[in-house]
Amino acid sequence: MTAGLNRLPGFDDARILVVDDNIANTSLLDQVLSRAGLGSVVTCNDSREMTTLLLDGRPDVILLDLHMPHVNGFELLEVITRHAAGEFLPVLVITADTGREAVHRALRLGAHDFLTKPFDVTEVTLRVGNLLRTRWAYLELRRERSRLQDHLDILEVNSVGTEDSWDVRRARIENVLTLGGPRMVFQPVVDLRDGRTIGYEALARFDDEPIRGPNHWFAEADEVGLGPELEVQAVQTALSHLPRLAPDQLLGINLSPATILADWRAGLGADVPWERVVVELTEHFLIEDYRAIQLAVESFRELGAMLSVDDTGAGFASLRHILDLAPDYVKLDITLCRGIDRDPARRALASALVSFTRETNSVLVAEGIETATERVTLSDLGVQYGQGYLLGRPAPLPGLRN
Repeated sequence: MTAGLNRLPGFDDARILVVDDNIANTSLLDQVLSRAGLGSVVTCNDSREMTTLLLDGRPDVILLDLHMPHVNGFELLEVITRHAAGEFLPVLVITADTGREAVHRALRLGAHDFLTKPFDVTEVTLRVGNLLRTRWAYLELRRERSRLQDHLDILEVNSVGTEDSWDVRRARIENVLTLGGPRMVFQPVVDLRDGRTIGYEALARFDDEPIRGPNHWFAEADEVGLGPELEVQAVQTALSHLPRLAPDQLLGINLSPATILADWRAGLGADVPWERVVVELTEHFLIEDYRAIQLAVESFRELGAMLSVDDTGAGFASLRHILDLAPDYVKLDITLCRGIDRDPARRALASALVSFTRETNSVLVAEGIETATERVTLSDLGVQYGQGYLLGRPAPLPGLRN
């Protein structure tokens, strides 16, 4: 039985949380599961402590009693569901209550499996093993899906212009510009400590044919000589929504080096509150003349704007952008945040960047946070801010129709 559990990757590090007010039950389960080769079993006899243990212990499976003093199991299932935030976090309910109503209620609230007391220790071990295998498969599927999406994004950008002529592609971009450019959606940037939204990143979305991602549209615009024009139109649309944000919230706008160097701000008027704008310079573009970019960035800073280096760790420039441009914010790329809770190398790199940004008076922002355990790990490492599907998907601002 022990060998069977240990054959799957990651089971030595599996984290099990057992919540039951009966000390004899938690002691027995701790002994049984530890002998089965599971790496870490944490027991909790006071249900009021479970929320803290969820954050600190980051369990892979939870064993839960239903009828406990202070906070009962049904209430805890609701807490677990909120904590999981859409992630598969399996819960095995172990209870003496065999009533159908209790079973149905627990399942509706998010329980994944059920055992009645007195329990058979072999059955408990097998059921926990099955839930761990399912969670491992779920996490692997998510990682594989993300890797596939990254690959598709690369193929999409590399396929720009392979079918249509230059004239057709330029006409397509000109049509987008004539119609007012892309619509904008906004993804929140959140304080990982208290969940407060400190600002939003403005992201372009295209509804024109052919249906494809924004990277493809901007790449095509660059190829036909209209890249800065398309970016400027997107930025103008984004800035027009800035008054809809709270007075203390920031707005991030994405600019390539070519557009940062272009002279276009005069057309915006004098009423842009630049002190609330963060210019995000993506690391995917190669900078040939850092001195020119430094001067252009300084002109933005003279207006009050701040600078963020986007996609740190993913592009051509590596760390040179943040060394030569001294940004106010450094964004840790999604590929370095994904699975950071299970990858010592990613944690080491993030920790080093936390120290670096502290020494250089900049702030590290984690991108692409998708799971509660990634969020907790990044926060524990000292990353202050983050964004990603777990914290909020790109969407129109409340009350806007765009």
